[in-house]
Amino acid sequence: MRQDLFRGHLETLLLAVLEDGPRHGYAISQELAVRSGGVLSYPTGSLYPALRRLETAGLIQGDWAGDSGRQRRTYELTAAGRRTLAADKQDWQQFTTAVESVLRLA
Repeated sequence: MRQDLFRGHLETLLLAVLEDGPRHGYAISQELAVRSGGVLSYPTGSLYPALRRLETAGLIQGDWAGDSGRQRRTYELTAAGRRTLAADKQDWQQFTTAVESVLRLA
């Protein structure tokens, strides 16, 4: 599947992965791959800037945590992030329904 089809949707996908609870960057990347059956894989060069954008927007909160001396930045949804994700899900459903109708898939 062409990766350019997903351009502009990374932030929503990240919010969706974080809906289940806090995760660090690598775990987020792995979960995206698992949930998509390996179709979606983003390089860290795309993932971490998107996480910073979400954090700056107040949609996620990042905290440093770790054990055995290894620190990782762990991210979790804020209340604003949960509201945004809910709205994005509705928008996505409307969009996919419309596209499926145009393509005559539904």
